[in-house]
Formats: sequence, C-alpha cells, structure tokens
Amino acid sequence: MFRSLKRSDRRNRAGFFAAAAVASLAGLIGLGGAEFRLPILKALFHLPSLKAVIFNKATSLVVVFFALFFRMHEIPLGMLADHAAIMLNLLGGSLVGAWVSAGIAMRISERTLDTVIMILLLAMAAVLLLDQTSFMQSEGLLFESLWARSLAGVTAGFFIGMVAAVLGVAGGELLIPTIVLLYGVDIKLAGSLSLAVSLPTMLVGFFRYSRGTAFEVLAQERELLVAMVVGSIIGAGIGAMLLGVVPAGMLTVSLSLLLIFAAVKIFRHKTA
Repeated sequence: MFRSLKRSDRRNRAGFFAAAAVASLAGLIGLGGAEFRLPILKALFHLPSLKAVIFNKATSLVVVFFALFFRMHEIPLGMLADHAAIMLNLLGGSLVGAWVSAGIAMRISERTLDTVIMILLLAMAAVLLLDQTSFMQSEGLLFESLWARSLAGVTAGFFIGMVAAVLGVAGGELLIPTIVLLYGVDIKLAGSLSLAVSLPTMLVGFFRYSRGTAFEVLAQERELLVAMVVGSIIGAGIGAMLLGVVPAGMLTVSLSLLLIFAAVKIFRHKTA
C-alpha cells in the first residue's frame, strides 16, 4: 500500500510539472496548451485515447474559465456583452459541431480515433507554423455582407466545435483568427471572445461525453486531474509573465515541430 501511494504521488507530481511546463511554453505564444497536453496524457500516463480526450477537456474547461476571469481587468464582461452577436453567431455552429463530434468519437474504434486525432494535431501544428498573426494584418472584413458573414461564422463555428470536441481543446488557434478576420475586432478582444465561445462549446461536448462509460476516467484519475489543472493554471501565469522575454516566433516553430513529432509518434498505428 505504501509503495502504491508513493507511485501515485510520483505520478501526480509528474502530471503537475508536465502541465505547468506545457502551459508556460504555450502561454508564451498565447495558447492554452491543450493540444500539447493530449500527447502527454496518452504517452506518459497511458490513458486510452477517448479517456485522454475527456480528461483533456475537463482540464481545459477549468483553464479556460480562469483565463477568462484573469482577463476581465483588461476586457470586462460589459465589453464582451457589447459583442454578444459575434459570440452567438459562432456558437450557433460550434455547439452543434461539438455535440455531433463527441457523439462520433464515442462510437468509433480506438484505432480510428487515433488517426483522426493525429490528423487534427498535424493540422493545428500547420496553423501555428503558418504564423497566424500574419493573417491578422488584413485591412477590412472578409465579407461585407452581414448574411455572408453570419453564414461563414456558423460554418466556421461548426468545424471549430468539432475539433474542440475531438481533441478536448479550447480551439483558440482557430477561433481568434476567425473572429479577427470575420468581424474585424481587436486581437485582444478576440482572445476574450474566443474564450467566451470556447466555454459553452466545451461544456456541450463535455455533457455529450458524460453519457459514455469513458467519462469514468475523471473519477478514476481525480488526483492526477487536480494536479494537472493546478499545474496548468500556474504555468499559464508564468507564461504570461515571461511574455516578450522569449522570441515568440522561434518558440512557435519549435513547439509546432514538437507537436508534429508527438502526433505521428504517439497516434500513428503501424500497419502489419
């Protein structure tokens, strides 16, 4: 029993430091780090893919809530309320996408889910490598027509919701450039709007997953969950404090290449 307790303590400490390190590095380039946390859950803690996604989503929910709370001094709720139409437009698609995607994830095989996760992680790495900040220098909106912009918002929200549900991420890499390009808002405001859209989107996916047996991982791994949530919150704060100290461009490329390696190494199945 004593040996088992020591092993559990070591596992929880590993979870804390791994989550803190990921959140610190991701925070330096303005991310939550959930896409980097998923391979760790699979490789280091040996969670089956679906359970790793659910665990990742639970961690992301808490981190997103605190991130939104910490940003309120700069972007108050009143400012978000003024842009409620943007959030509702994106949520019109993202809530449906999250529900549909979570349902599919629970029905497909582990092997198929691994393939889907690998493809999505590679796509996320590609988004980072493209240096999405370059897309935000565009003057004006992509669509002048309100109807076209609304349709594009619902469509983009749907696909972002699907990605968020399958990976257990907030989807800021996709939401922020979408908000900036479609609605022409300031990037700092877009960051808070992204978090505000992510929270209900993730809750819908979370509720959908709660109907499956894999949801029991949260009870089975509650100590590890707490350790990684605390580590992620502390790490995000460290990353925010170090913002500007480390060249973001160099870090983005390094983390993107690391994500590509992790995605292929951990989620690729060898053919017989």
